Amino acid sequence: MSDLLKDKNIVIMGVRNKWSIAWAIATAARREGASLILTYLGEREKKDVEVLAKELGGADTYQLDVASDADIDNFFESVKSRYGVVHGLVHAIAYAKAEDLQGRFVDTSRDGFALAMDVSAYSLIAVSRRAAGLMSEGGSIITLTYMGSEKVMPGYNVMGLAKAALEAGVRYLADDLGPSGIRVNAISAGAVKTLSARGIKDFSSILEYTRQKAPLRKNVDPEEIGNAAAFLLSDMSKGITGEILNVDCGMNIIGV
Repeated sequence: MSDLLKDKNIVIMGVRNKWSIAWAIATAARREGASLILTYLGEREKKDVEVLAKELGGADTYQLDVASDADIDNFFESVKSRYGVVHGLVHAIAYAKAEDLQGRFVDTSRDGFALAMDVSAYSLIAVSRRAAGLMSEGGSIITLTYMGSEKVMPGYNVMGLAKAALEAGVRYLADDLGPSGIRVNAISAGAVKTLSARGIKDFSSILEYTRQKAPLRKNVDPEEIGNAAAFLLSDMSKGITGEILNVDCGMNIIGV
């Protein structure tokens, strides 16, 4: 353990299992000395997240559905009562209906579009508004995006639009919250074999293509994403806000 995040209270939303990017971020943040606060969606996820919290040295866990304003209010009230101050927030949450990731983008349903936008993009705005009230010492907010926000990626479909909206939200939030000393950035992670990624059609072909074409000739390791997040959460990144940091072995620079 080092001291990059010593005495920092960090909220991490989206830890589901050891294959999730949020887990890699939580592991890196804990290694750097952070006190962690993890959220889970409901009873089905509670036990798994509590087990993971123990492996991190006893992180606190709270129920939170980011599609519910009442849940968000209750969560941040609980965090305020226990911690008083929050120094960092990791928003690693996204969702779209499976059928909207399997067929043609043009067939995206109206309710599926609204759901993907609400959970994947608007939720960052909702949680940032509440978190900002607890970042009295300044802070860092991070979310996760993907190259499908800029380029057509097979099977990414409606999630590509949600991530594009998310990235625009990062810039507007950075402008709003900057005067309070709060930084807002996103990590555009390369393709990672997570549970969520399994819902993307032909995802294995994306991984193979990356191995062949990325400048580093490999897929990004979750630990590398976690380390980048630890940097953005730390005071070492105090001059960085409103940015999309590519952690993808250079894949974003490749044209064909």
